[in-house]
Amino acid sequence: MIARADRAYHADDAPDISDAEYDALRRRNAEIEALFPQLVRDDSPSFRVGAAPSEGFKKIKHARRMLSLANAFNAQDVEDFVSGIRRFLGLPEAAVLSFTVEPKIDGLSLSLRYEKGALVHAATRGDGETGEDVTANARTIRDIPQQLTGAPDILEVRGEVYMSHADFAQLNERQSAIGGKTFANPRNAAAGSLRQLDSAITRARPLRFFAYAWGEVSQPLASTQSDAIYRLSNLGFVTNPLFSRFSTLEQMLEKYEQIVQLRAELGYDIDGVVYKLDDLALQDRLGLRSTTPRWAIAHKFPAELAWTELLGIDIQVGRTGALSPVARLKPVTVGGVVVSNATLHNEDYIAGRDSRGQPIRDGRDIRPGDWVEVYRAGDVIPKIRDIDLARRPDHSVPYTFPESCPECGSPAIREPGDSVRRCSGGLICPAQAVERLKHFVSRAAFDIEGLGAKQVEAFWRDGWIKTPQDIFLLKDRFGPGQPRQLKNREGWGEKSAQNLFDAIDDKRRIPLARLIFALGIRHVGETSAGMLAAHYGTWQAFRDAMHEATVADSSAHADLISIDGVGPVMANSLLTSFQAEADEIDALVACLEVIAAEARASDSPVAGKTVVFTGTLERMTRAEAKARAEALGAKVAGSVSAKTDLLVAGPGAGSKAKKAADLGIEVIDEDSWLALIGAV
Repeated sequence: MIARADRAYHADDAPDISDAEYDALRRRNAEIEALFPQLVRDDSPSFRVGAAPSEGFKKIKHARRMLSLANAFNAQDVEDFVSGIRRFLGLPEAAVLSFTVEPKIDGLSLSLRYEKGALVHAATRGDGETGEDVTANARTIRDIPQQLTGAPDILEVRGEVYMSHADFAQLNERQSAIGGKTFANPRNAAAGSLRQLDSAITRARPLRFFAYAWGEVSQPLASTQSDAIYRLSNLGFVTNPLFSRFSTLEQMLEKYEQIVQLRAELGYDIDGVVYKLDDLALQDRLGLRSTTPRWAIAHKFPAELAWTELLGIDIQVGRTGALSPVARLKPVTVGGVVVSNATLHNEDYIAGRDSRGQPIRDGRDIRPGDWVEVYRAGDVIPKIRDIDLARRPDHSVPYTFPESCPECGSPAIREPGDSVRRCSGGLICPAQAVERLKHFVSRAAFDIEGLGAKQVEAFWRDGWIKTPQDIFLLKDRFGPGQPRQLKNREGWGEKSAQNLFDAIDDKRRIPLARLIFALGIRHVGETSAGMLAAHYGTWQAFRDAMHEATVADSSAHADLISIDGVGPVMANSLLTSFQAEADEIDALVACLEVIAAEARASDSPVAGKTVVFTGTLERMTRAEAKARAEALGAKVAGSVSAKTDLLVAGPGAGSKAKKAADLGIEVIDEDSWLALIGAV
């Protein structure tokens, strides 16, 4: 659902859900992942930014990724954000931290690249790595300077293209008068206008631009976020007049409330407030997560509520066999969006108690026929906030969670410590088989154009595709000259069939990280797949390691467990999958050319080395040390093995230091480490 919303919003400029509902999708996903890390989906939206760029534009690869922002939905979330920064940097409560505060503009993100003061290209966010070349269109926007004086030789300015309420109303009036397309809201109008293939159309649209950040620069703009924004303003960019800087949490939250009150009077759409740590040196120390910076957060506006009837509880079976309950609601409008489903998480949440009979957080005795209050901010799909027990029917009985799979009838087993009940049918379960194939062709995996969820379901149902390998044999079995041909299926023709075969052939050459992710191994998400690819480098090395690591006391097993972030659960999942599906995996890879992971480009003295930190670090936190080492091209492991190159040992180092000494691994202290990486 989130992937569909991403494509509708970022690629098609036609969102099918509201911003509040989309925020709900993202936040609830993050909450579930934080509470149950073992349940993180392999295609989690936590690992994605934006959507793939449109085929209608040339592509531009961003010199620095365009990231999204993590979200806060209440004052406690903001307080946690600030305290998290202190924790990461090891700063005491008394240390003063300043933050910038500004409205979060609801528009389309744009990156402008200037070289020696001249605008050379403009690109949309795209998927964060690669955007669409909209240079000709950007040149028509009056707020975007064509030439800068006094700027660094290379300067990428980032900001938001938007349309004011007044301009939006006038545009729709003009469109209606000539019988043209009218727009649902200013954001859609701005995005659709910027992404026109004919720049003359864009020129006729009243687009505006707020600058709020930067990408690649040949020299720093300033030493603080606030001074950098002021410098962008002096260079000729329009920056938001509500931009301000504060040094206390109370001041930040007061400014948020002030912006909430001003929201209706601004004349343009905003959907929250953005806080950024002001000190750029501290921003650099904090670094980035996979899709968001650690030093910024978006404080979104409050959720909206509505009451409706719970008509029933449906059970959906996922790729890993998880039985996920979904509330089927009498449709109700919440903040302008019709809601008909809500997440129910798992059987304990519905019962309000865990398997031992103990009450659980937020859990309720939820029953079909109940009247429930639904809200949308912070949930994968809308969530039930409350139950009106006074309206509960007299004949109501507690919901009984199924103990067998509704798709294949196999026993649905709940393992000790797992909050999720899972179908034991494996690939004999049609739901699991189809979901695995959908995952295989998903955007972060093989991303085969023209082979989406509906096509996978149809091909699977007709027996054309049962395993991932079958996708790459589709042309041989159902292409030209075969008794049954794809072009003869309903909805297909010769051209569309050939386009699909070409798209499949185009993905025979696949990066190692994407292949690992596409295998759909439980607990191995996109980030984990990238980590494994970087560690092993090639498919053969990875495949051999998975075979050798099945021996518990082998060096390969020790090496796998030592990878920072792997752990016994993920390792067991990897090894189990490779043992159970070795033939299927090998048959798939025989159809492919797997691209080795890129070596980390770095001339640092620790690039390519495996580093382990142990003991107490006194000049930085463990999290900061790990982030800095990885930024310099090192691999950070959680335990010492024969493949460890360097152990950084602080006071209190114990068994790891002894093991390193036994293995002859170099051991240095924190001061020596900082000197080695040039951070003294």
